[in-house]
Amino acid sequence: MELRKPRGTRDFLFEDMELRKNVEMKLRNVFERYGYREIKTPIFEHLKLFTIKSGEEIKEQMYHFKDKGGRNLALRPELTAPIARLYVNKLQRFPKPIKMYYFGSCFRYERPQAGRFRQFWQFGCELIGGKSPEAEAETIALAYDCLKELGLKNFKIHIGHMGIVRGMLEENGVKGEKQDHIMTLIDKGDKEELSRYLNEISFPSELQELLFSLIEMKGDSKILDEILDIVGYRRSVEAIQELKNLESLLEVFGVKNYLMDPGIARGLDYYTGIVFEIYISKTQICGGGTYNLIELFGGEKVESTGFAFGFDRLVEAVGNKTEKFSFADVFVAPVSDETREAAFKIAQKIRKSGISADVDLSRRKLGKLLSYADHLGVKYTIIVGKKELKQKRVTVKDMESGEQKEVQIDDLSDYLRRGLKKF
Repeated sequence: MELRKPRGTRDFLFEDMELRKNVEMKLRNVFERYGYREIKTPIFEHLKLFTIKSGEEIKEQMYHFKDKGGRNLALRPELTAPIARLYVNKLQRFPKPIKMYYFGSCFRYERPQAGRFRQFWQFGCELIGGKSPEAEAETIALAYDCLKELGLKNFKIHIGHMGIVRGMLEENGVKGEKQDHIMTLIDKGDKEELSRYLNEISFPSELQELLFSLIEMKGDSKILDEILDIVGYRRSVEAIQELKNLESLLEVFGVKNYLMDPGIARGLDYYTGIVFEIYISKTQICGGGTYNLIELFGGEKVESTGFAFGFDRLVEAVGNKTEKFSFADVFVAPVSDETREAAFKIAQKIRKSGISADVDLSRRKLGKLLSYADHLGVKYTIIVGKKELKQKRVTVKDMESGEQKEVQIDDLSDYLRRGLKKF
């Protein structure tokens, strides 16, 4: 029987992991420059944590099970709810605002397709207790700077406000579950089903036209004035003013590459204000906004702003922008059995100096060792010969240029470090 990986999962080989690690470290650096610090939550939680927020129907999309004690548990399908639970359990008395970031795998039982897997990773943050235009602007600036740090240019930030559409619906008598269902359909982009449902609840045709016009409008700041011309609902007007305030702050934070998009719905009823999504071409790589979820889990009413990158899609967008892959910086090659122990000592000395090094463990002949070193992608191969050892020297071969140079063993780490800076 041939064993295979479960459907909807992936194996990552060496170069895959190097790219993923590079993306991860760059994101960590940017998040921490903004004052965020990492937290970690369990991979599995009580099932109730997710059904409270999303309803019993969410179970169809989850990996859930009973443990040996009969407790209903679930592999986490996302990380916002676990963060809210963590806050309620441990951080309610912590001075606010609290800045935290996370990176971890999530699990959803969905049909695997291009760009969608049953195990996937999210990299995101939560700014708890920081409800203000400044908090929202800085959060968007953080996401923007992450993408710039990764060298991405062809992205677009879509910014909206839940109050624009909800205000219109509310003042025309559409509230509660009906309103939430409409927002879910807008979020899915299912216009046909949206039209059918609006007719089902007898939503007036002229208001249907207005709603469809609203969710189609996208553009720079001028679009906000155009929206004001067609909606006069109090909550909608307040939302537009918040977007105008946000826009002036985004300029202060140096954010570009964005447009106003009132069609962003985010589909979840706990979002309360500014929302945003980031796209590369037509692929969404990030989503977030301001929400109130903690109260739902028994905490005080406190608004938060956060977002999550779809880490897998982000890595795919970065693609081959990573540097040349190598298994190590240096390979140490003993010429004979007589120089093998010396080679091990030299490798250890190099490693302790902070340089990654591999050493021959298979007793190959020198020609094959050089071929193996080339496979490893190292910058230098250190050839350890008997004659050179007597003079406390080794031969250092530059694998790119082919040049060779004898170097004193005591000077070896400094020599390698200087060369690797240029590599």
